[in-house]
Amino acid sequence: MAKNYKIAVIAGDGIGPEVTSSAIEVLKKEADKYGFGLTFDERLFGGASIDAYGAPLTEETLEACKNSDAVLLGAVGGPKWDAVDPSIRPEKGLLNIRKGLGLYSNLRPALMFKELAEASPLKTQGEIDILIVRELTGGIYFGERGRKDSDEVLPDGTPKGVVAYDVEAYSVGEITRILRQGFTYAQGRNKKLTVVDKANVLESSRMWREITESLKPEYPDVAVDYLYVDNASMQLIARPASFDVIVTNNIFGDILSDEAGQITGSIGMLPSASLGAPGTPGMYEPVHGSAPDIAGTGKANPMATILSAAMLLRWSLGENEAADDIENAVKKVLADGFRTVDIAGNGEGVTVCTTAEITQKILERI
Repeated sequence: MAKNYKIAVIAGDGIGPEVTSSAIEVLKKEADKYGFGLTFDERLFGGASIDAYGAPLTEETLEACKNSDAVLLGAVGGPKWDAVDPSIRPEKGLLNIRKGLGLYSNLRPALMFKELAEASPLKTQGEIDILIVRELTGGIYFGERGRKDSDEVLPDGTPKGVVAYDVEAYSVGEITRILRQGFTYAQGRNKKLTVVDKANVLESSRMWREITESLKPEYPDVAVDYLYVDNASMQLIARPASFDVIVTNNIFGDILSDEAGQITGSIGMLPSASLGAPGTPGMYEPVHGSAPDIAGTGKANPMATILSAAMLLRWSLGENEAADDIENAVKKVLADGFRTVDIAGNGEGVTVCTTAEITQKILERI
């Protein structure tokens, strides 16, 4: 009996509906080819949900995601919702859905396709293939926060006035489970793990190092090194090809994954996965934003979302052949010289395609 999977689709805002539509086309073709079924449950999320329901994430949408086998997300937010109350901003919906689904691990591959090497701002000749493992539900984004009055005076006589604070806090359990994932992924790759922290300043970072040291004997085949986050940001530019797996906290991972993505040539090519406990639905989304300025123009690059769909097939559904098929089709399209405008460079020797056209090229190569 053929397997049938339920996918919650939350296209979101801006170019989100366009790129998720492309990914769904590709998923449907893979399902037909490999003989499994897909049911898509489309839901509003982010700014679109604020407009319709007054909240970026409704309980109904969250329940639909919990009852799915995986979640495909497009993009969230835009200037239209910048002025809404912070408690209901689109980005708040992202934090809530991650928490609601227990998605504590964010996987962001930063892979340079050889055909796009010239688009890298580094113009590097070395191969870049980095996996960033980011803790997703702890740290400063979820810690205690607020504002309070202060009667203190700064050394130069300036009154402090109101003080705003955000607390970076991590438990042993939160750190241990994400470090174990980092070690495990490193074992399946080049057996090198870099832990990024700020242990010269932060007590929480010192605990990350202590727990890493306690886990090392369980993974004797993995070489571990440590970098302060400021140094890591420099080394990603100076020697990106030397990195394999990077594991780090929520805020550092947020920043470094975007940097790693940009040095590969285009953020429009980068997928991501957010995972929780085994057997629970993961969420898959492109790294790029909602790009409302190009929504509806046909300029959006759907390949990051299509590659996110490949991750969905592999990590949540176990359909590895179909996942490989998608990734190979994208590589063939690039090798054949087809590009969306964001990766077209000066346009010489390539064919610039619209969102729909590049999707069709990928479908033809499946």
